[in-house]
Amino acid sequence: MPEDQQQPTMTSSFWFDEEVTPDLSMRMRLKTLTFDEQSDFQRVQVIETAEFGTTLVLDGKTQSAKVDEYVYHECLVHPAMLLHGNPKRVYIGGGGELATARECLKHTSVAEVVMVDLDGMVVDVCKKELPSWNAGSTEDPRLDLRIGDARSYLLEESSGTFDVVVLDISDPIEAGPAVHLYTQEFYELVAKKLNPGGVLVTQSGPAGLINHTECFGAIHQTLKMAFPCVVPYSVTIPSFGSDWGFNVATTLATDAKAVRERKVEDLDAAIAAKVSGDLQHYDGQSHLCMFNLIKTVRDGIAAETRVITEANPVFMY
Repeated sequence: MPEDQQQPTMTSSFWFDEEVTPDLSMRMRLKTLTFDEQSDFQRVQVIETAEFGTTLVLDGKTQSAKVDEYVYHECLVHPAMLLHGNPKRVYIGGGGELATARECLKHTSVAEVVMVDLDGMVVDVCKKELPSWNAGSTEDPRLDLRIGDARSYLLEESSGTFDVVVLDISDPIEAGPAVHLYTQEFYELVAKKLNPGGVLVTQSGPAGLINHTECFGAIHQTLKMAFPCVVPYSVTIPSFGSDWGFNVATTLATDAKAVRERKVEDLDAAIAAKVSGDLQHYDGQSHLCMFNLIKTVRDGIAAETRVITEANPVFMY
C-alpha cells in the first residue's frame, strides 16, 4: 500500500460492558481477555481495557483495576490503621489481590498480618496476572496467608485477638460468597476478636448520588449494632463507575466528629512516622475530603433503618 494512502479505520472491536445500576452501564474497549474460569465460588476473569488497564473481574463486577487500585486499597487500609495508632496484629478478610496486605505491611508497627481469602483461584491468578498488586507482600515473613472462610477462621481457628480487622470482601450479591460477612452476627463476632481500642473497616458498596441507598447505609446501621463508634466515608473509584463507600468502626466510644475532622498536619505527620514508602492518594487533605460526605448521602445514611442479619440479608445489585 502506498505510504500516502490512508489506512482503513477500524469500525468494530470488542467491548466490556458492566452494569452500574439496572439502568446504567459503563462500556469500555476490551483489549485482551487473559483469564476466564469458574472457581468453586465465582467466575474469575482478568481483562485489560483501554481505559483502566489490567482488571480483576469477579462474577461480572470489577474488583480492582491497574489505573486506580491504589486509591481503593489505600483508602480502605490507612484510615483504620492510623486511627488505631499502633497496630501490631492485623486480620484481613478477603483481599485476594494481595494489595490490601501490601498496604497493611507498610505500617512499621505491624508484626503479623493474617489474611484469609475463600477463593484460592483468585489468589493464585492475582499472583500471576497482577504482580504489581502484590508488590512482594507474599515474601514478607509477617504475612500469614490462608485459604478458607473468613468467618469460620475467626470463629474456630484463630488464636488470640487483633488490633485491626480489614474486610476487603466481595460485594453482598445474592448467592455471592460474602453475604454473611455483612451481618450483625458477624460484626458482633469481630468485635469480640478485637483488642481494646481495636478498629474494623469494611468496604461498603456504592456511595454515589444515585446508588448510595443500595447497601452503604444498611452496612453503617448494622455496624452500629456492634460498635459504639461507626464513621462512613467514600472516595471516587473511576473503574467502579461510582463513589465507593467504606465504614470504619472502633470499640472505643470515640466522637465520630473527631474521626472525621482529624487535623491535616497531624495525619501527614503520622503517615511520615508510621508508614514505610510513599502513598499515592491518601493524606491529610484527602482524608477530609473522604470523610465529608455530600448532604444527600448523609441524609440517606441518617434515614436508613435496615439492619442486616443472617435471616434478613441486604443485597447489592
